Amino acid sequence: MDPDPSPGPEGATNEDDQQNSTARKGRRRLSEILAEIGHDAARDDVSVNDLIRILKGRGRAALILLFAVPNVLPMPPGTSGVLGLPLLYLSLQMMLDRTPWLPRFIGERSVPRERFGQMVERLGPWLARAERLLRPRWSPLVGHPAEHILGALCLVLAAVLTLPIPFGNILPALAICVIALGILERDGLWIALGTLLGLASLLIVAGVVYALVKSALYLLVNAFA
Repeated sequence: MDPDPSPGPEGATNEDDQQNSTARKGRRRLSEILAEIGHDAARDDVSVNDLIRILKGRGRAALILLFAVPNVLPMPPGTSGVLGLPLLYLSLQMMLDRTPWLPRFIGERSVPRERFGQMVERLGPWLARAERLLRPRWSPLVGHPAEHILGALCLVLAAVLTLPIPFGNILPALAICVIALGILERDGLWIALGTLLGLASLLIVAGVVYALVKSALYLLVNAFA
């Protein structure tokens, strides 16, 4: 009787893929956790501290993603005021490699659970698709030294999206979301794409601000001419 053939490289690869798939199945996805919060009828509202406590194991990137998303989606006025300041603090903490923490006056801010659920319903399908596309790659861009630089970039982008510029918050917030997703799943490709998008958004916003200032000065000069 011939001996059993030893598994070749292809067999080993398939076994590794199965192990990775099993590990992914055992880990709850961020989209699932958010949906659970949005459908929790026991809650009247969802505070920033609630999210920090529930998502603690996900780290800064999950919180940054969550607070950046409402600035990409069409949301009721005032939402960015609730979630804009946490972005600044969390981005600064990423840059300094600190544990996620927010001052009390920010952490106690909340939104009605119904509104949070609406946001999750809009975000859920997009986030689920993104989670299927993400995978570990381009490792030099996902280490701790890189996170310091990415934190600084997210801090600048967060400062820009809090400015009262018409539609000026969408591109910076989208860039932050892509970077945060890349950090969450150790995907350097998404981090690179988010960085390029962030730099492009800064140039676009700078052009918009320049045009607004130039127009305001023109009107001011002509008003007293």
